Amino acid sequence: MMRFLLSVGMAMTLVVPVLAAAQDPAATAEVPVSAPSGVAPAASPTTVPPPPITVRANAYRINAGDELEIYVWGEERLQRKVKVLPDGTIAFPLVGKIVAQGYMPSEVETLITAGLRDQYRGQVPQVTVSVVQPAGLQFSVMGRVRSPGTFTPGRYINVLEALSMAGGPSEFANLDNVVIIRKAGEDLRTVRVRLAPLFKMGADANDIARANILRIETGDTVIVP
Repeated sequence: MMRFLLSVGMAMTLVVPVLAAAQDPAATAEVPVSAPSGVAPAASPTTVPPPPITVRANAYRINAGDELEIYVWGEERLQRKVKVLPDGTIAFPLVGKIVAQGYMPSEVETLITAGLRDQYRGQVPQVTVSVVQPAGLQFSVMGRVRSPGTFTPGRYINVLEALSMAGGPSEFANLDNVVIIRKAGEDLRTVRVRLAPLFKMGADANDIARANILRIETGDTVIVP
């Protein structure tokens, strides 16, 4: 009896993995079929929808007014500089109109690659998008600062750095009631910032947390009363 049970157990040990492999779809690998290389007949330009926004800290996002340099490797006719229009779009040959504002250069590369896919029987050449002039990232500082005006930092900054670019607050500035006016689509909203404790002796981490030190977005207007 004992030998019989051992034999049954060994048989089950061999059968179970075989059944699991048969039931697992991932266990059967498919061999990809390579499409023939070459360029297909040109299709009419179409508007390509933007990809979903992926959040990445400190990554530069394209603004209206920025100048982009676009390369499609090996295709001289598809290498050019374009400026992002006020509506946030660019036009690219064989692709059509592309929404670029609010997206990272790598996401625009994905858009252009997707738009060119119908033009090639094989793999689409590598697409590279670079921001050569980030002129679209602009903000203004008004009120009791030493050098009010409109600024183009060329990088993301916070409200403290914005005040620094405007020469810093003047003597009688009310830093407890600094207001950022921000565009939200067609509407405007206000955000209040409390910076006074940061300009006093002994400012600590709690003061920084309460200050609401926001990152400046394109089109912001900072008002120091």
